[in-house]
Amino acid sequence: MIDWDDIRFFLAVSRGGSVRAAAKSLGVNHATVLRRIAQLEERLGALMFEKLPAGYRLTAAGEEVLELAKQMEASSLKLETRVLGRDQAVRGLLRVTLAPPLATHLLMPDFADFARLHPEIEMEILSSGELANLTNREADVAIRVVYDRKTLPLNLHGLKGPDLFGGVYISRDRLAAWRSGASDPVRWIVISVHGIPDWASEGEVRTTGVPFRIIDAVAQIAAVRQGLGITTLPCFIGDADPLLVRVPGTDLHMYGTLWLLTQGETRKTKRVRLFTEFVSRRLTEYAPLLAGLSVSRG
Repeated sequence: MIDWDDIRFFLAVSRGGSVRAAAKSLGVNHATVLRRIAQLEERLGALMFEKLPAGYRLTAAGEEVLELAKQMEASSLKLETRVLGRDQAVRGLLRVTLAPPLATHLLMPDFADFARLHPEIEMEILSSGELANLTNREADVAIRVVYDRKTLPLNLHGLKGPDLFGGVYISRDRLAAWRSGASDPVRWIVISVHGIPDWASEGEVRTTGVPFRIIDAVAQIAAVRQGLGITTLPCFIGDADPLLVRVPGTDLHMYGTLWLLTQGETRKTKRVRLFTEFVSRRLTEYAPLLAGLSVSRG
């Protein structure tokens, strides 16, 4: 009997066009892919690929296997999602992926409330810069900031939330020092290689041409609190921080719209439905904060 895992490796090579691409997509090493393909070829008694300078190309036998492999994959996913869709128990694992600032500065109290309401649900919060793949069931729910809905895969089910805006912030003490004529330069604080936006020069505070670079949002917030300069932050972070104030003369800018995303039959499980409905209500309550309307600009 053909091993389904061998078929997975076969599909990865056929789609990626190389062993290296297949290994990367599957999260395994190069040798594992080669071993699996050799195992499949031995069982079927035929070569699946021709190795060319440009990559791997399917043989005639491989082309025949490809159509059947796609059918096997579709049947496997259909079976799995149907079983998940019938899972109506308010218990089990619930994996949620979102950007770290949304988890740390906005939604963690709500996640805690949901966990207290449903103590039998095991929550796993995947807050990192990497986007988990819902189609491959790396997560059950994704909370994402989306600028254009058309960029989302068509197989995802989306529940639209409020718009998210950002502003330009400086520490209150640094602004006061600048107004009093302090000579220390005010720098732009930017994440990694991100450049300084064109609209950055519109505010009243003049900055030097030398940026202060950091690699993540935690360091970014710490840097602006320390008075190193000015930076852009989501309004739900900047407006809520008593040490920070918006730079006078600057306008808000839209990051995008928050979406709650689920996939296929997974969204029909009771724990997923309860969670998305719960978080959707909380996000609606946060709409003014997310839009930068919850505090005065003073």
